[in-house]
Amino acid sequence: MERPSVTVEQFFKEQAEPLQMRLLSPDTDLKRVIREPTVNRPGLALSGFTRYFAYKRMQVMGHAEVYYLREQRQEEREARYAYLFAYKIPCVVFSRGLKADKEFLTAAQQSGVPVFQTPLVTMKFINLATLALEMMFAPRTSEHGCMVDILGVGVIIRGESGIGKSEAVLALIERGYSLVADDVVRAILVDGKEVLCTSAELTRDHMEVRGIGIINVAQMFGVKAIRKEKNLDLIVTLKPWEEVKDVERLGLDQEQEKVLGVDIPHVTLPVRPGRDIARLIEVAAFQVKLRKSGYNAAEELNKRLLAQMADKAAERTPPVEL
Repeated sequence: MERPSVTVEQFFKEQAEPLQMRLLSPDTDLKRVIREPTVNRPGLALSGFTRYFAYKRMQVMGHAEVYYLREQRQEEREARYAYLFAYKIPCVVFSRGLKADKEFLTAAQQSGVPVFQTPLVTMKFINLATLALEMMFAPRTSEHGCMVDILGVGVIIRGESGIGKSEAVLALIERGYSLVADDVVRAILVDGKEVLCTSAELTRDHMEVRGIGIINVAQMFGVKAIRKEKNLDLIVTLKPWEEVKDVERLGLDQEQEKVLGVDIPHVTLPVRPGRDIARLIEVAAFQVKLRKSGYNAAEELNKRLLAQMADKAAERTPPVEL
C-alpha cells in the first residue's frame, strides 16, 4: 500500500483547470510538498497567534485576510508577511480574484513560496480543493488482472498468464458490460471504506488479446464498453481445475480478501475445457448483487433443510401420555 507525497506542482497540474487557478509567482519552488490533505486560512497567524498554525497545509487568503492586511501600515504588513513566510508553507491561494500586493509577492518570491489566484469564492475553493487533496492523498495499490463492470458490480478477474482472462473479459464486453482496466488495475481507498479502481492513463481503452495483439475496445465495441472508474465489489480468481482441491458447493461461507484494508468478496473458479467462464463470472457478480440486497440463496436452502429435518423429527417423536 502506497501513501503518495503530493507536491504543489502536481496539485497545480491536476487541478488548475477545475479550480481555475493561475500562478502569480512563476519563479518559485513548485516542488514544495503539501503535507496535509486539507486547506487552512492563515488569518490568526497573520494577526500574531501562531500556536496552532497549520503551516503544513495549503493557505487560502479570502476577504477577511486581505482586508485585514490592507488596514495595516506598510511596515506592519511587511512584518506580517515575513512572519508568515518564516514557516515552510507549501503555497498561498488568493480566492475571489483578490490581488496580492507587491510586498506580499516580494516576500513570497524571497521565500520561494508559490502564489496562486482563483475567481472562486473562498468556501467553494476550500471545499473543492479539500476533496481533490483527499483523493490525491488516498492510500493506493495495484492489482494484477482485468476489471469489468457487470451491471454495477465491479469485478477484478485474476489468474496466471494464459488461463483465459482476456477471453472471459471479451465475452463479457460482447454481452454489453464495460471494461475498466486490463492487465493492471489501480486501486485507491476512498473515505477509508471503499476501493475505487481505474486503469493507467496510457493503456485506457486498450487491452491485449493473446494471438491478436492490442485492440482498442472503445473503437471496436463503442464507448459504452469502457468505464473510467468503478468501485471494487468482487475478486474472481481463475485456477486450473486440478489445482482446486476443495470446490465450493453451497456458498454458505463467503470468502473475503483484503484490498487496502477493506474486505472484498472473493471467488475461486476452476477452469477446464467446456466451462463457460464468462457466464460463471457473470453469475458470481449477480450473486454478490443479490447478497447486497439482503438475499442469500445458500442460507435460504439451509433454512429449508433445517425446517424439513425439524418436521421429520417431530413426526417420529411419540406423543406424551398424561
